[in-house]
Amino acid sequence: MSKEIEVCYEREGRCLEALSKQKAGQVIEAEKEQVAKSNPQRVSRISDRLFRGALVFAGTCFLALGILGVFLPLLPTTPFLLLAAACYARSSKRFYNWLLNNRWFGSYIKNYHEGRGISLKLKVITLALLWGTITYSAFFVVDALYWRIILLVIAVGVTIHILKTRTLRQEG
Repeated sequence: MSKEIEVCYEREGRCLEALSKQKAGQVIEAEKEQVAKSNPQRVSRISDRLFRGALVFAGTCFLALGILGVFLPLLPTTPFLLLAAACYARSSKRFYNWLLNNRWFGSYIKNYHEGRGISLKLKVITLALLWGTITYSAFFVVDALYWRIILLVIAVGVTIHILKTRTLRQEG
């Protein structure tokens, strides 16, 4: 009697033949290599779906931060909306098209992305809200001098960025 233990070699749930453990391990490894060679796209498709799902999630988070940035002047709106658009562009045409055709953010993102700039009205509103809330926060909310200085430096930086951004000319 042989000392090797016989095992049932299974494929797709069926017992094909009795093999020694060593032989069964070799056959199974050969099958795995065969599957990897014959169907590498399956693994690729799964990782692509996970990657696209992660990008949709990240894009949604960036969109939420961009929306918050409309109301919170220290949180920048434009970079988050552009990041959301980039994530959606690489993951979901449906979400990307929805964002670009959105009635509040669509034209804003398109104009900024195409280098046409932002409207003078939007610049004025943005700067007024920025300086109003920063000034209020710096002098009535924050007690420490270094936080006041940081807030004012941020406001100056954002102001410079907005003023350097091309002004969109209204057509018609």
